[in-house]
Amino acid sequence: VSRLVEVTEEHSRRLDELSRSVSRLVEVTEEHSRSIFELGARLEVTIGSMGRRWGIDLERTVLSIFREILEQRGIEPGKVEKFRFKDVEGKYLRKGTIVDVDVLVRDEKLYVIEVKSRAERDHVEMLPEKASVVEKVLGRAVDEILLVAVNIDDDALERAKELRIGTIYGNVISA
Repeated sequence: VSRLVEVTEEHSRRLDELSRSVSRLVEVTEEHSRSIFELGARLEVTIGSMGRRWGIDLERTVLSIFREILEQRGIEPGKVEKFRFKDVEGKYLRKGTIVDVDVLVRDEKLYVIEVKSRAERDHVEMLPEKASVVEKVLGRAVDEILLVAVNIDDDALERAKELRIGTIYGNVISA
């Protein structure tokens, strides 16, 4: 019986040690989870910032690549400005929709310009709606909608022609 008591006490002691070890592991795991979550959030913000920065740089680069063609159309890439509007009330588009395009006002004409590395049909489909919002917000008619892209899908190019959207592009890609 005394041996059984000794073994039981030893098991209880080891079980207590094991419980403390498991508790410490749980604490460390929770701490690591918090750290990973915080790092993930910071990484997301960093990548988002880089993406926005690259997007702005890409637009400038694309406009400068097609500078000569744009200038032949009376558009000076250096005079193109960002137009960004959030439809907070849902007055023009779905509530919260952000319209982000480039605009140029020159010789009393208003141009809406969308710059893409690759233009797809969905981009083309949205352009008239974006131009309509620009018209309503600025209170004047858009004279020309222009899509400038390094690459454009063939169905996007066809749709742009149907919608009378001007296009300047480098390559046509078969969709």
